[in-house]
Amino acid sequence: MIRAIVTGAGGRMGGRIISLIAETDGIELAGAVERKGHPAVGKDVGEGLGLGRTGILIGDSVAGCIDRGDVVIDFTSHDVSLDHLEIAAARKAIVIGSTGFTAVEMKRVRELAASARCVLAPNMSVGVNVMLKVLADVSALLGDEYDVEIVEAHHHLKKDAPSGTAVKMAQVIAESLGRDLDEVGVYSRKGMIGERTKPEIGIQTIRAGDIVGEHTVIFGGMGERLEFIHRAHSRDNFARGAIRAALWVVGRGNGLYDMQDVIGLKKAAG
Repeated sequence: MIRAIVTGAGGRMGGRIISLIAETDGIELAGAVERKGHPAVGKDVGEGLGLGRTGILIGDSVAGCIDRGDVVIDFTSHDVSLDHLEIAAARKAIVIGSTGFTAVEMKRVRELAASARCVLAPNMSVGVNVMLKVLADVSALLGDEYDVEIVEAHHHLKKDAPSGTAVKMAQVIAESLGRDLDEVGVYSRKGMIGERTKPEIGIQTIRAGDIVGEHTVIFGGMGERLEFIHRAHSRDNFARGAIRAALWVVGRGNGLYDMQDVIGLKKAAG
């Protein structure tokens, strides 16, 4: 039985992960963590989720409960997730679903992963990760004759833009086309901007209501276009993916993995 510690336990994603752990064979909740000062700290983790009393009180420190678990499942924020990786490194496995990591933070993540078992992915959905594989293949087949545009939509509470998933899609496409996303990414357009340049990859953001997550990738050619769309109907697909990653990573060697590793797409590609 895999024992999991869930951070962000008082939030929407943390709550769904905890609820679904209770329904999943082979894994059980061993600890729950929220930020210091959060109203959920000190309360039984099951009380607000309809699970009844579990005997597991929500704490305010990963370090305080790290020894009770085999794996940390972390959906917090990029800076907090990095702190949790520092704690888990060389001791426990960790699954990170946070987005917005800076280049400096990612450098540190890779350093820590040399002595840690870490799955880090901007999107834990199986469908999205299959779509990433498809986008790489389609980009290579279409080449430079098709304009690439990505449109992502999320709820109005989301703090980062564009979404980590949209950025990952753009990175996958840019790599497949032999382009540097830092040079060709276009994140807004206004005014007399002139004709669209051939190599640019547009990434546009929508924030409205309670949209869970929607990503549309357009390959526009002369006389036709291809569109690939992923719509998330609930957060459960992300939560189930995170649990799947937690079950997978505990028995692995040290290294930095993503959901492509977890669901076997890299092996299939090779």
